[in-house]
Amino acid sequence: MIGELYERALEGAHRVDIEDAAGGRRPLPVGDWLEARPGDAALLDRCAGPTLDVGSGPGRLTVALTERGLLALGIDIAPYAVALTVAAGGPALRRDVFDRVPGAGLWQTILLADGNIGIGGDPVALLRRAGELLGAGGRILAEVTAPGSRSRVERVRLRTTQAVGEWFPWARVSADDVGVFAASAGASVSERWEEAGRWFASLRF
Repeated sequence: MIGELYERALEGAHRVDIEDAAGGRRPLPVGDWLEARPGDAALLDRCAGPTLDVGSGPGRLTVALTERGLLALGIDIAPYAVALTVAAGGPALRRDVFDRVPGAGLWQTILLADGNIGIGGDPVALLRRAGELLGAGGRILAEVTAPGSRSRVERVRLRTTQAVGEWFPWARVSADDVGVFAASAGASVSERWEEAGRWFASLRF
């Protein structure tokens, strides 16, 4: 049901909300994923060499990198998201980052944009996995929450007025704490930056 509701949101046919365990709801920010966002350019400028876009969604970053002439690959668990990426001219595969990923140990940049450092609800495990996929000298570019925000793991689910998805874990990592998570995964933060109200960190192993 998670994938089904996610895909409905991408289709634009239904409003889909994220519900937390306390009953709070916020809209799934699909519009942010479909079109270029302020802050994307500085993130893309820092991509070098073959780039893996983890949780690529409809592929705006994968497509932008391809248009810049970089070798890029998007991976996402939703078939419709992958199809949207391919239709827009970006290479993409239906994959879970913790499963077999092409080019393991060769990627020079791994993108965890749009808060995707939260995938799986365990940022340390995700960063360790990303480290396995990186080549020598590669780096992870992760979008985090603003300084002063609280890092946390929460149980959330997707819902519409007619359907409810399964609970799944998701993490939020603050710019204040990303160095702690990185160190626990065997990495370090080489750069932090802010653009258009969005916060990012560059991590190296």
